[in-house]
Amino acid sequence: MRQIWISKAGPPEVLQVKEAPDPEPGPGQARIRVEASGVNFADIMGRLGLYPDLPRIPVVPGYEVAGRVDAVGAGVEASWIGRDVFASTHFGGYADVVCAPLAQVFSRPPNMTAEEGAAIPVNCLTAWQLIVVMGGLKAGETVLVHSAGGGVGVAATQIAKHIGATVIGTASAAKHAELRALGVDHLIDYRTEDFEKRAREITGGRGVELILDAVGGDSLKKGYRLLAPTGRLGIFGASSAATNKAAGYLGMASMLANTPWLQFNPLSLMNANKGVFGVNLGHMWGEFDRMRRWMDEVMDLWASGVIKPKIARTFAFDEAPAAHHFIQDRKNIGKVLLKP
Repeated sequence: MRQIWISKAGPPEVLQVKEAPDPEPGPGQARIRVEASGVNFADIMGRLGLYPDLPRIPVVPGYEVAGRVDAVGAGVEASWIGRDVFASTHFGGYADVVCAPLAQVFSRPPNMTAEEGAAIPVNCLTAWQLIVVMGGLKAGETVLVHSAGGGVGVAATQIAKHIGATVIGTASAAKHAELRALGVDHLIDYRTEDFEKRAREITGGRGVELILDAVGGDSLKKGYRLLAPTGRLGIFGASSAATNKAAGYLGMASMLANTPWLQFNPLSLMNANKGVFGVNLGHMWGEFDRMRRWMDEVMDLWASGVIKPKIARTFAFDEAPAAHHFIQDRKNIGKVLLKP
């Protein structure tokens, strides 16, 4: 099999394609011949040496794949062999052969492509947890989605619009027309506009009921102030820590220094009638029974056309560094994929 390894912490060029023997599925596992692997910002943070959950480098990153089962381990019905699937992987997804526990493998509908399947697990489950499970977004409320052009941002917009909420998105101006076509009601150019000021203008001074923040640092300060009474701030990333494409902790230190720790204390939260919560799908491996129920609801919305993954671009395994550059240069609208 072929795998993409983070050979050392550093710029995208540290990603290397290597050959290895095909793995054998263990008990309760299915082996998948991968047709597409998802690329996520967590992979980039790991490549920079800034992701604490990443196993010791050198390592194969990757949280999601889609393909076809070609072998199963003990305890798994042989009927899985030959089935088209997508799956969540606890690292190791940048490979053309992957073994995954059956609990993390989902049958792929006949009319779902491998590209769509690989774009669903991380983005859609993260968006579902942020908006429905923990954010409690209701019809008539307003949600501010940072990085609206990312995979989570697109999925979150689709879910929020289905609920009946108003969506404000932040993105560079070049992405506005396409994001408006995808359902974002109001767009803010984060490079030239103050999102806090503009969102207050959009909401007539009231603020918003829910914020999805993958930026961190000073963005959290502004977001917390922007929340209307009973508003919730959902944190699911720290992209402001990735200040450059090489390894280093300066960006992380700056992000942490600008985090409004004092505002998040219990007395402040009670007096302001506001909530702050965090989402990290990578820490939910022990909750996969619950996550399967979330996926059932996500798939119902996919079947009805509400959720439709947008693929920004696909890259060959040999182009993995270019895929990471593409995301860090903020060029994507939707999901970036690797194809063996």
